[in-house]
Amino acid sequence: MFPLKYSYPYIPILPAQLLEVLSSPTPFIIGVHSIFCADIHELLDVIIADLDGGTIKIPECIHLSQLPEPLLHQTQTALSLVLHPDLETADYAFPPPRTGLSHSKMLDKEVRAIFLRLFAQLFQGYRSCLQLIRIHAEPVIHFHKAAFLGQRGLIENDFLTKILNGMSFAGFVSERGPPYRSCDLFDELVAFEVERIKAEESNPPKMMKHVRELAEQLFKNENPNPHMAFQKVPRPTEGSHLRVHILPFPKINDSRVKELIQEGLAKNQSAPPATRVEKKCVVPAGPPVVSIMEKASTVFNSAQRLEVVRNCISFIFENKNLETEKTLPAALRALKGKAARQCLTQELSLHVQQNRAILDHQQFDYIVRMMNCTLQVFYASFGLLSHSSLVILKQH
Repeated sequence: MFPLKYSYPYIPILPAQLLEVLSSPTPFIIGVHSIFCADIHELLDVIIADLDGGTIKIPECIHLSQLPEPLLHQTQTALSLVLHPDLETADYAFPPPRTGLSHSKMLDKEVRAIFLRLFAQLFQGYRSCLQLIRIHAEPVIHFHKAAFLGQRGLIENDFLTKILNGMSFAGFVSERGPPYRSCDLFDELVAFEVERIKAEESNPPKMMKHVRELAEQLFKNENPNPHMAFQKVPRPTEGSHLRVHILPFPKINDSRVKELIQEGLAKNQSAPPATRVEKKCVVPAGPPVVSIMEKASTVFNSAQRLEVVRNCISFIFENKNLETEKTLPAALRALKGKAARQCLTQELSLHVQQNRAILDHQQFDYIVRMMNCTLQVFYASFGLLSHSSLVILKQH
């Protein structure tokens, strides 16, 4: 999850007497012994990962949002290259020499490096949507979610929307929002390496080289002194317990142990606390926010899309709620284009001129949803309006 942080309960092994904790409404990660499988499968809103069998059970009532394309396909390809390197060349008539899996410690770091690259692409340009408010005693950092989603072309993407609305991202903004602080690997990656990551997606060898470089940096961050020697207690030889000449282990002197503990406490209280000095610097802004989609896949407003908007508005004013529900999602998607937004204003103007502007609550709600979508796309392209400001229109 790095650079995000997990802030919910985590229990490695849950005792049998506390199985009712699995029914709590909060998110959690809890380990349960396999002998309680029958009790677990009765839960309706819990995702079960069977570590012994390698299976995952997702209940029908849980909807998992997908990563936006092309990031989903790129991440799956990178994970396959790391976890199953021979799968890439399995269909070759003359396959190259086999490459073995990395060491278990480095394999873990390589998987983390892949997700680090993913979050760098997902949050590219996030600093341009940060606003520092200094009217309070302590500065408040605000993130323009609507502007970020609009400029990235992901207004209707559930995955990124859920991330931006979660507690983890709120902590991410408060921790990484200040312009002057200590920087880490993610800051360098999101500021300088995003274009390199995009260029390497079509070249698996270069991508794997970059993944291994990041994995080595992650490993060094966790093990800054790899050559530090630790004194190990030698293992007793076989049959040593049968020897007669071995002296019995001496009894511990209680008073001497207390004296040593008091001496150690006195030294710790007098010594200054050992703190790691962090070098602070100006956080690099990085590249601006750009659409995650390729230019060839942008939304074009054809005559059919404009017709969908017109039909949806006609169904609303004719109070055909069933037809409106069917066409509304397609109409909202079409409103990403300028021509469709102009079509919406023209159609609403025509209905006003025809004296057909009296709506009931359901009809008014449909119109407001379309106008909110239009304003989100329009203002988000300029970064002028946050999502909370858009709700004011619906309340009025």
